[in-house]
Amino acid sequence: MLYQAYQAHNDIMGPVRTLAGIAAHAIGHPAIGVNGHGAVRNLTAAYELIARAGLTHTRPPFGIDRTTVGNREVEVHEVPAHVTPFGTLLHFRKDIEAAQPRVLVVAPLSGHFATLLRGTVKTMLPEHDVFITDWHNMRDVATSHGRFGFDDYIEHLVSFLEVMGEGSHVLAVCQPCVAALVTAAVMAQDNHPAQPRSLTLMAGPIDTRVNPTKVNELANSKSIEWFEKNLIARVPFRYGGAYRRVYPGFVQLAAFMSMNIERHVKAHQTLYQLLSDGEFEKAKVTKDFYDEYFAVLDLSAEFYLETVRYVFQEHKLPTGALTWRGQPVEPRAIKRTMLLTVEGEKDDICAVGQTAAAHDLCEGLRQYRKRHHMQPGVGHYGVFSGKRWEQQIYPLVKNVILSSE
Repeated sequence: MLYQAYQAHNDIMGPVRTLAGIAAHAIGHPAIGVNGHGAVRNLTAAYELIARAGLTHTRPPFGIDRTTVGNREVEVHEVPAHVTPFGTLLHFRKDIEAAQPRVLVVAPLSGHFATLLRGTVKTMLPEHDVFITDWHNMRDVATSHGRFGFDDYIEHLVSFLEVMGEGSHVLAVCQPCVAALVTAAVMAQDNHPAQPRSLTLMAGPIDTRVNPTKVNELANSKSIEWFEKNLIARVPFRYGGAYRRVYPGFVQLAAFMSMNIERHVKAHQTLYQLLSDGEFEKAKVTKDFYDEYFAVLDLSAEFYLETVRYVFQEHKLPTGALTWRGQPVEPRAIKRTMLLTVEGEKDDICAVGQTAAAHDLCEGLRQYRKRHHMQPGVGHYGVFSGKRWEQQIYPLVKNVILSSE
């Protein structure tokens, strides 16, 4: 009944938000001539916040149609390079003649769309041939397509690298760092020709026994049966994935927001004040962030439960107990892939040390193929977006990719 209750509330509030949006536009429209009045601006700001108080369930656009290569501006085209029912290998194709290092950006499948990494992609585009894992919303995937679990996720990454071809690189952000490391391991064990030349793991939970965070504590506070009983729901009949068992994106969002609820409340209070004061450019920064943050997707129940159990509860990868398709996963088999791990000093989702643990697991790599960077002064999102990502972290990523070409 969890999903049905959410849907019923959404159906009731939908018209309210629509009317609030219409009112905000009408009252604040310059043609009316009163939009500069303080009381009117206050009312318009209130209506706009009501209109924005809802979630969306479709992927926002990446909105990257141009980039600069050298000193020339070139067009960027989003081209599906490979499509399955569960995800698309999306290529940001540029019309240039020079070959650039091919990079697979592995986006999290944790309640948000791949567009959360828009800034990561935008920064890398001028000097790399960028692909991204554009995961689909499970509420739109018919049950006839079968299950999508942890092993299937790995299989997708292997297939995507095969499509991209030999000599590609992988950059994984947050949750999929585990999957990316497993993919590199199983491909190395099979001596697969498309195994990545470099592997960059950014703020990912390789070993959550190190400096546990609130996220880690939450995952261990209940049994896996509790998670299945209380957090898994069936998709309502009206959607393409009707009756599929999912971990709803709105539940994940609620969990994330509850950890920093004061910050989110303050952000919306500030947004209201900026709109009331007519500071629309400053307000746009907050609005853009929450437009992305409130766009959620559902995870398949099996992928969510297996991730919680394997990564956060049983620590299967760092303890050597993880298998893929019945085959033991052995990171020490990785010998030809350059490894870079990146962590943020103030990361309260994936603490310092959890990602660096990959180096101990990849004992088959010689020291000159290993790099680690701890970025001072940034939290989780600052590792892959913002000025410090662009100015301090990205140059390290670029150098590792170039040195392994």
